[in-house]
Amino acid sequence: MTRFYHNYPFFFRLLSASNKLFSLLLTIFFMGAALFVVSCEEGPTKLGSEMLPSNDFVMVNSTDTLSTWSYTMYDNSLATNDPSVGFVGSIYDPYFGTTTTEFVSQIRLSNAWKYGPVTIDSVRLKLLLLTVKGTNSNLDHFLRLSEISEQIYTNTPYYSNTQTDTTDYSVIAQLPKMTSDTINDISLTLPIEFGEYLLRDTSKFFYNNTKPDFRSYFKGLYFRMSSASDPLLIAFSLVTKPSTSSTYNNYFVLYFHDTADIKYNYYFILDPVHPNACYNKYNRDFTTAEPGKEIPHINDLTYRDTLSYLQYLGGVYTKIVFPGLDSLKKKLSGSKFSINKARLTIPVYYDHVKYTPLTVPSNLRLRFLDNADTVKKDVPDYLLDTQSKFFDGSLHKLDSTYYFNIPTYIQNYLEDSDDRYPAELDVYQGASGLNSVILKANASKTPIKFEMTYTKF
Repeated sequence: MTRFYHNYPFFFRLLSASNKLFSLLLTIFFMGAALFVVSCEEGPTKLGSEMLPSNDFVMVNSTDTLSTWSYTMYDNSLATNDPSVGFVGSIYDPYFGTTTTEFVSQIRLSNAWKYGPVTIDSVRLKLLLLTVKGTNSNLDHFLRLSEISEQIYTNTPYYSNTQTDTTDYSVIAQLPKMTSDTINDISLTLPIEFGEYLLRDTSKFFYNNTKPDFRSYFKGLYFRMSSASDPLLIAFSLVTKPSTSSTYNNYFVLYFHDTADIKYNYYFILDPVHPNACYNKYNRDFTTAEPGKEIPHINDLTYRDTLSYLQYLGGVYTKIVFPGLDSLKKKLSGSKFSINKARLTIPVYYDHVKYTPLTVPSNLRLRFLDNADTVKKDVPDYLLDTQSKFFDGSLHKLDSTYYFNIPTYIQNYLEDSDDRYPAELDVYQGASGLNSVILKANASKTPIKFEMTYTKF
């Protein structure tokens, strides 16, 4: 009985251990089977790959390591013919020095001459100024108008450094007091002799493209400003904007009476519906910049400074070079690919005196030298929509950075087999902008950044 008593629980203990051992072995078996199945199964991206052509696969690549280099460039011979805005005067900047602007234009008859002998009572020049830069507290700024000696033509290239020849005839008018950085509607009194000079042969008051007309009789005016104190710059539109009071905003008006003492007005227009031939002239003197703030490297492609510069009215601009795009172009040669994202970000430098978030341009643009016709054009991304919302180009004040989306241009560059699109772009401001900006670049703590994502098929 003792033996039986001791074997009974032993049997059940042995049975319990066997069950646990069986469960353990069963678990190990299923785990091994699962591992075997997984090891034999093809990944979802490879399953059946041997049955598909290689061009059915898509590879998405992204990079933010493509380097960008910045340089400050200067062009003293800009095409400035047929502008939308005329500039006259000068402006000073501690970084860029002194810029002097001048304007050359024909004047257009308002209508055919239908009067007999007249006596001029007064002559006025009316200007609606888009902005005034500088000071005018002492009323010591004078506008000088000189007759040009050679006829000029619409759609003919004229440049910022074009030599302008004049006759011996000129008049001077004192500018009135004006308010800076806003619109000013001004009226200048000109000598009566100026009106008499214009009317000396009214038989020429007509337009004809086959014989000499008013444009060859009075070829135009050269607008310059002289200032005895601080520099002053004025800007006026050359695009007709009809209003309720007058069709034109910028014009000469002659007040006169005839032999019957009937009074008349006659106009010579600067912003007519049919545009005058005209051009702007710019001269920049960098040597007058404030010591320590002058631009150290201009047109120097051997030196990559920590800052680059962009000035109003063209001339000084920033060049962006993408040295890594050439190797990427070679790598993708013969492949099918699509640029999903190409974003250029350019941070701004503020000195918090002259340059602040309120003084720099709100928008900038990018252009390239089209080697097909050797002219500079806006990148195609800028033209994708009417307000360039996709391209952006605006200053984001939260991070003091300009953003530019340029996937179309990068796609064109990488697919280009005719070397039409270069691996470099110019950062510039529109022709009418009067704000400058200093940009961080190269070895700056927060340099320019270029991010790109592309899909390879």
